[in-house]
Amino acid sequence: MTRTQDPRDEAELRYPPSVANLGGHDLSYVDTGHGSAILFIHGLLGSHENWTHLVDRLDTEHRVVIPDLFGHGASAKPVGDYSLGSHAAILRDLIDRLGIAKVTLVGHSLGGGIAMQFCYLFPGRVESLVLVSSGGLGRSVSPLLRSATLPGAELVLPVIASAWVRDRVETVGRAVRGLGWRPSADVSAAWKGFTSLSDAESRRAFLATTRGVIDPGGQTVNAHGQLTTADHIRTLVIWGTRDGMIPVGHAERAHEVFPGAEVVLFEGAGHFPHLEQPDRFASVLERFIHG
Repeated sequence: MTRTQDPRDEAELRYPPSVANLGGHDLSYVDTGHGSAILFIHGLLGSHENWTHLVDRLDTEHRVVIPDLFGHGASAKPVGDYSLGSHAAILRDLIDRLGIAKVTLVGHSLGGGIAMQFCYLFPGRVESLVLVSSGGLGRSVSPLLRSATLPGAELVLPVIASAWVRDRVETVGRAVRGLGWRPSADVSAAWKGFTSLSDAESRRAFLATTRGVIDPGGQTVNAHGQLTTADHIRTLVIWGTRDGMIPVGHAERAHEVFPGAEVVLFEGAGHFPHLEQPDRFASVLERFIHG
């Protein structure tokens, strides 16, 4: 039986990343299409692969730029600053390099926090803002991520991310798939992100990034009261009603920062609505940009 090709795998083959040296380190990114620019920002343990399945819907009318953040994907994983501000500054450097004056920012999870920090630091470079299951709008976050900030996590993580553990989990996964179970988009994306922690550099970057925005009690960075120019930024907020990572209740809190924000809930979707309902996501995004 021929295995069906995942559309995201096909997109990955059609849009191979380029590399820019920024701040002395290599940043991997996809840059395709023509027109008004959309800059997609993935979340923690993500990569440009979280977005490439949307390119065909968008790059006929838009220039689509999708980087791997430092510490993620094929980009460098240096020892250094993994704060939201540092990520935002690197993205500003990237669009400078590409000759792009203004962008629509689309940020998922951690990427939403980076997008809001970009708005704070470089408001003149922002055309509009799209927050997808975004961090930075409240304290609550999954206990799994909070556990990564506990003392000793750097000793535990190499064990649970080891090849031995991954192989056995994948063996169990193959067995239950044989019984008809299919993983959700959340499970698939989370597992792919987890397997990226196989090397010490990726684990170090993950811990540094996580501890920069989360402590054992929850999220430590909140956009409320920080973005004094936010009411001038056209904003769309997208959230899955079954998000188990960041509660859907945070979607309405976006109005505290962005009073005129449009909020769209994806019924039944989890933390990755752009993966679970890609056609609807692309339609909502296009309507907003053209609005």
